[in-house]
Amino acid sequence: MMKSPRVVIIGAGIVGANLADELTQRGWRDITVLDKGPIPLTGGSTSHAPGLVFQTNASKTMTEFAAYTGAKLASLVRGGESAFNQVGGLEVATTAARMEELKRRQGWATSWGLEARVVDAAEAKALHPLIDEDQVLGALHIPSDGLASSVFAVELLRERAESRGAVFIGSAPVTGIERNAGRVTGVRSGDTVFPADFVVSAAGFWGPAVGDLIGMKVPLIPLAHQYITTSPLAPLRGSAAAARKVHGTGNSADLPILRHQDEDLYFREHGERLGIGSYAHRAIPVGYDEMPNTGEITEHNMPSRMEFTGADFEGPWKNCQLLLPSLQGATFEDAFNGIFSFTPDGGSLVGESRDLRGFFIAEAVWVTHSAGVAKAVAQLLVDGRSETDLRELDVARFEEVQLQPDYVLETSQHNFDEIYDIRHPLEPRTSPRNVRVSPFHQRQVELGAFFLETAGWERPHWYEANADLVAQLPQDWQPPARDPWSAKFESPISAAEAHATRTNVAMYDMTALKRLEVSGPGALELLQKLTTSGLDKSIGSVTYTLMLDESGGVKSDLTVARIDQDLFQLGANGGLDLDYILKHAADQSAADPALWAQVRDTTAETCCIGVWGPRARDLVAQLTAQDLTNDGLKYFRAASTSIAGIPVRLMRLSYVGELGWEIYTTADLGLRLWDTLWEAGQELGVIAAGRGAFNSLRLEKGYRSWGSDMDTEHDPFAAGVGFAVRAAKEGYIGKDAVEQRRNNPATRRLRCLTVDDGTSMVMGKEPVFVNGENVGYVTSAAFGHTVHKPIAYAWLPAAMEEGEKVKINYFGTMVEASIVSEPMVDPGMVVIRA
Repeated sequence: MMKSPRVVIIGAGIVGANLADELTQRGWRDITVLDKGPIPLTGGSTSHAPGLVFQTNASKTMTEFAAYTGAKLASLVRGGESAFNQVGGLEVATTAARMEELKRRQGWATSWGLEARVVDAAEAKALHPLIDEDQVLGALHIPSDGLASSVFAVELLRERAESRGAVFIGSAPVTGIERNAGRVTGVRSGDTVFPADFVVSAAGFWGPAVGDLIGMKVPLIPLAHQYITTSPLAPLRGSAAAARKVHGTGNSADLPILRHQDEDLYFREHGERLGIGSYAHRAIPVGYDEMPNTGEITEHNMPSRMEFTGADFEGPWKNCQLLLPSLQGATFEDAFNGIFSFTPDGGSLVGESRDLRGFFIAEAVWVTHSAGVAKAVAQLLVDGRSETDLRELDVARFEEVQLQPDYVLETSQHNFDEIYDIRHPLEPRTSPRNVRVSPFHQRQVELGAFFLETAGWERPHWYEANADLVAQLPQDWQPPARDPWSAKFESPISAAEAHATRTNVAMYDMTALKRLEVSGPGALELLQKLTTSGLDKSIGSVTYTLMLDESGGVKSDLTVARIDQDLFQLGANGGLDLDYILKHAADQSAADPALWAQVRDTTAETCCIGVWGPRARDLVAQLTAQDLTNDGLKYFRAASTSIAGIPVRLMRLSYVGELGWEIYTTADLGLRLWDTLWEAGQELGVIAAGRGAFNSLRLEKGYRSWGSDMDTEHDPFAAGVGFAVRAAKEGYIGKDAVEQRRNNPATRRLRCLTVDDGTSMVMGKEPVFVNGENVGYVTSAAFGHTVHKPIAYAWLPAAMEEGEKVKINYFGTMVEASIVSEPMVDPGMVVIRA
């Protein structure tokens, strides 16, 4: 038998205990779990967590993790008592807007495979008799939600992991991380060093302090969250739940867990009492020096339990009594401010350190998703990949500016404030803004740009300067009226901008897209190993290619331009690509120092303008000596030249499906480049266009968006990008697996749909039905201004054919759609190659 790798897990809470269990289940035996607190009650968030497992989430990944957590904890049984009580979940609406939101959430649940129903007020009352029926309009009921007995679960998980060889050690604060040659070798606690091949920090709100030991920025802050337990309530006296002798917190309940998101409240039964959690108060960040120094840790005395701030609960308490009248006259038997972890985007933090190989984190993980995240991390360690895509959790998703303490503090508090808010998928954060702006930002403001925000970048969605063009559109280009939800953060101006791109010429700011530079004697070999296409081409070639994981899933898609013999420019999808390529570059140079490769993120120091449309050549050719004819610069070719004296790099690419170029220069010359192109284009009628038009045009052209349309759970052939997998190429990551997938087609494919009525909009993540059965879900959607109808891409059964009809559930309304051939615009690639 192969010797088990040595793993040290920092943190013996619900995540660390689950991870020890998952690893030992997979045959790894040399597992040591350390915690600064005593075992079993360590004093972290797990020790006081209310144990709610609400599964429905906009994220498919997080929904699946919650479902796995419930199922796994339900299997933990001792003395007839389970660590999970499937009482169901109920989310009530007291406003019309919330009622519509519940319909959207029901759609998510259906898309991700959960049973969920929107019920009326009477049925909500029947499910939870304490509700004042007159206060609610309806509710969302998820029968498989439930309550985790987190402390009991940790106890059972620890016992099972220990029976397989794991060791748990309490009162062992971690004081150092040992390393050698860029790899972790152990964990120090006082004078003791625990050797390790892998270290996983599952330290919860202590995660940043552990990260500091290796210089890794862990972007989370501890925030206090109010929780009270009432005195016994008359309607619950003598209930079956109250009569049961229970261990932990989950089994003394029969009522469904209840969320009143309009008032930032949730409720759960504790026998004759109710527990009430409130986010309806100011964000209360907690420094490590402010946490109670409790000495002996008990159920009511621990570092994660702060003193209750009663003034913050006065308003919420009134709202509790309105919804649940039986609370009138009740008192508080227990009340505290419990500490939980919050991050800049509200997501968990999972991944390996970029600078210290073998050091992983699994932080900001609530009980709700604990077992699912632990399973994924175990798969990362044992198999090298998680079967569930982790892009939304990967700590490498954050840009450097998003890791700074001020940014983390402000955005994490916003996420606390907005945790139950109704959030539109395009809705930008209100603050901080203007964190990252392109060199063209001044001109965009002058043109009345409406900005959305992503990764700190301000990105124009449309320009008010183009408003007059809407009335000039041909009749068939006039955009239809939208429903209020899909109309948010959209404008009819995008139709005019799309029309100008298809019929004339437009300028797009592409600066926010990630740009990497790979250089050195090992650059080609590195990229050949990571990608599916042959990249040993002539200087000036540009290649669309994929990076796969070991199972043949799509890890990312890239455009790779060979600028010089040992210099490549990559158009990438974000920080995850940078992190992945950097790690492989380090491994390659360690194995053979002669094959070193430098990987640089050049996004901040460069900028890019997309000039696209049938008159793009007329605009650009007058400014450069570079031959822009098809003979001089073919489609998917690059050239280094100048425009009006500005050194630029031209790439003949087009994500909107029109003739044109991506034009790159350094950031200091960016404004001059914009002004030069703008001035030269005035006689042609050039306009600036935004992301609204861009998204519409790319869907009409059938271009995929990694992370929305495909990820590691999908193979290239099912996702419609199999053309980027060169069958003759050998030796790249995922080669064997993807060839097996080529010969064994997937049961699902990404298909293009158009909405039959020509006007009804969908937004993405809605469930798709055939004959009343859920068969898939929407990935991307937009109104196709050129084809004059809404377009949606969706994962559907592979056997379905063009022309077949489906129905999309949009806020409870069934919208009819048809599978169509793609791409819908210029399928022969005539226009783009003109």
